[in-house]
Amino acid sequence: MAVPSHPWASVIVPIKDEQDNLVPLIEGLLAVMSSHAASKSRPFEIIFVDDGSSDGSSDTLDRMAAEHSQIRVFHLDRNYGKTCALEAGFNQSFGDIIIQIDGDLQQDSKDILKLLPYTDTHDLVCGWRQERQDGLIKRLSSKIANRVRNFFTHDGVHDTGCPLKIFRRPVLERIRLFEGMHRFFPALALMHGFTVTEVPVQHYPRIHGVSKYGMGNRLFKSLYDLIAVRWMQARVLRYTFRDK
Repeated sequence: MAVPSHPWASVIVPIKDEQDNLVPLIEGLLAVMSSHAASKSRPFEIIFVDDGSSDGSSDTLDRMAAEHSQIRVFHLDRNYGKTCALEAGFNQSFGDIIIQIDGDLQQDSKDILKLLPYTDTHDLVCGWRQERQDGLIKRLSSKIANRVRNFFTHDGVHDTGCPLKIFRRPVLERIRLFEGMHRFFPALALMHGFTVTEVPVQHYPRIHGVSKYGMGNRLFKSLYDLIAVRWMQARVLRYTFRDK
C-alpha cells in the first residue's frame, strides 16, 4: 500500500456495509479533493477503514484502491464501532488537515470546499445539518441529545453529530479517544484550548443501506457518555509558564 509523500490533507471514511454507496462516494471525493488548489503542489489521501463489513464493501474498496493511488484501505478484523474506525484512520493518516466524512452519501462531498477556508482561523470546523433529511425518530433523538449535551458541555455547537468535520492535526494529536467519544469532538477540542466553529452544510436522505444508529445508541448511550466528558472537563490539566 503506497503512502503519499506528505499529503496536505487526509480524508477519513469509516465504512460498515455501504457497498452500493462506495463508487459514487469515491468519485465525488476524488473530484472535490483534486479541485482544491493545494492538490496541485501536494498530494492528498483518502483513507477508508472497513469496520467489519459483510456486504461486499471490502472487495469494492480493494478494487477502487487498486485503481486510484490516492486511496488507502484498512480492514478491521471485526466490527468495532465508529469511534475505533475513526481513530484507526486518524492514526494511519499523514495530512496536516484531516477531513472526516461518512460513507452513506448523506453529506455532500462538495461541502468540504465550503469548510476548508475556515481552517485558516479555526482548529476544528464542524458541519451543521440545518435541514435534516432523516426520519422523525432519528431527528428527535438527535435534537434531544444535542440540547442536553450542549447544556452540560457548553460547546455551543448545534449539530455535534454531523459526520462532516475538518481538523487541524494538533487537535487529534491532543485528544485521547474512548468508545463513543466521537460524538463529543467539539467539547473535547474546546476543553484543550482549541478553536471550534460550525458551518451549514447540505444533508440528503439515505438511499442505499441502513442507518447504524437508533434511539438506543444515539440518545441513551450518548447521554451516558456525557458523564465521562463532564468528568474530563472538570479535571483537565491546564497551566502556563510565567515569564522569567
